[in-house]
Amino acid sequence: MTDVELGRLPLPLAALRALAAGAGIVLAPDWPRALEASAATIAGIVASGRVVYGVNTGFGALATTTIPAEQLSELQRRLVLSHSAGTGAELPPAIVRLILSLKINGLLKGFSGVRPAVVQALHDLLARGVLPCIPEKGSVGASGDLAPLAHLAAVLIGEGEARLAGERMPAGDALRRAGLAPLALAPKEGLALLNGTQVSTAIALAALFRAENGLASALVTGALAVDAAKGSDTPFDPRIHAVRGHRGQSLVAAIQRRLLAGSRIRESHLDCGRVQDPYSLRCQPQVIGACLDAIRHAAEILVIEANAASDNPLVFEGDAVLSGGNFHAEPVAFAADHLALAIAEIGALSERRIALLTDPALSRLPAFLVVNPGINSGFMIAHVTAAALASANKSLAHPASVDSLPTSANQEDHVSMATHAARRLHDMLDNTETILAIEWLAAAQGIEFHAPHQTSPPLREAHDRLREIVPSFVEDRYLAPDIAAALAKLREGALRTLVTEDILS
Repeated sequence: MTDVELGRLPLPLAALRALAAGAGIVLAPDWPRALEASAATIAGIVASGRVVYGVNTGFGALATTTIPAEQLSELQRRLVLSHSAGTGAELPPAIVRLILSLKINGLLKGFSGVRPAVVQALHDLLARGVLPCIPEKGSVGASGDLAPLAHLAAVLIGEGEARLAGERMPAGDALRRAGLAPLALAPKEGLALLNGTQVSTAIALAALFRAENGLASALVTGALAVDAAKGSDTPFDPRIHAVRGHRGQSLVAAIQRRLLAGSRIRESHLDCGRVQDPYSLRCQPQVIGACLDAIRHAAEILVIEANAASDNPLVFEGDAVLSGGNFHAEPVAFAADHLALAIAEIGALSERRIALLTDPALSRLPAFLVVNPGINSGFMIAHVTAAALASANKSLAHPASVDSLPTSANQEDHVSMATHAARRLHDMLDNTETILAIEWLAAAQGIEFHAPHQTSPPLREAHDRLREIVPSFVEDRYLAPDIAAALAKLREGALRTLVTEDILS
């Protein structure tokens, strides 16, 4: 995997996807230049005695307290320690690596007033495999992701805990084993590390890429369900979608036309007399297309945020140090909420197709997709599981961004809840991916009842990839391992690779 270059130029979505997948980073050749200029501005302010928030004052509700010059380094150290108040399980290593990359990327824009030594120290953590232990809970998504980023910054100064080669240990030990030394923070550097939306953005980006895989997988399982139920491909006719005009809808219809093209099952019932299919089959372009448009919008927002200078105050030319609110993660919270709606609806529509396939009155297949129903229950409870997960997603999809609790003695009187908004997406994706895995099992079982007629070549490939790991369902058996195997294969991208279109472009 090619390394991603970080510098002042913005990273495109493809580079962020590579970072999320584990790509390394390299720093652009001229990377220190912008940092040196803004760090010199901060040094000049300290030398002049000019009072500037975050440089020589307290923080938050303590912003009116001026700090003497001889205590400024200790001020930054204590800021990091006091803000390391997160709780809950550790964020996964892949997300921690992405957070580190995004923090470096934000600082490299040159508006944060940090020395090149700070970026070099963050780069060294990544390069040597020292990953801060960051608790997943504790951020309200305003003034940045303060608590989780404090746990990151603590490792730089030799405090807190980190993982090295998978082993959890005190940060000082991890630095020593990696051949690194703790960093002494200069004025403003602790604040620059703690302010910022990199945690919520990284968690949301990881969810975005999982949602991309989930949506593509749903296009395949949905097409497979159409053939299993002997549904019509007429609802995917491009003329229908052209007159409505939604981009995602038209693309979904085009993909499903391609996936179904050449199906002998479809040819076998062209004159069957059925007029219309249930909505879960024929309205896939309208529903999944809307989900795709929502995911695309979220991607646009998250790309902007991943390239943003989101700490406070910011340093500009002419010794201007401006205090604002770029740390407020409302855009990330909104993007995560949009993703939540899409993830919930992808799962909801899939659950309805499973219900259709297992109901002989609708599918005209054997009850619960098994021969000898009665002594065999088939996919009866697999559908119940899918229904339970789809219902759970309804609650999780409630917008997090509409919630707010004031903090810091009402100085931070409106917050975004972006980190929670992003974090809950992964629980929702666990649910939706499992629903899709169950649909894959059910639809593959369904098309086998139409032998000797075969489905289309790409859908045969989807069927065959499943049968490599899960045999046909002949009679009742312990079903949980089948679902787990299909889920693992789906998460690996076994269905995503059958959708050759770049759905997020």
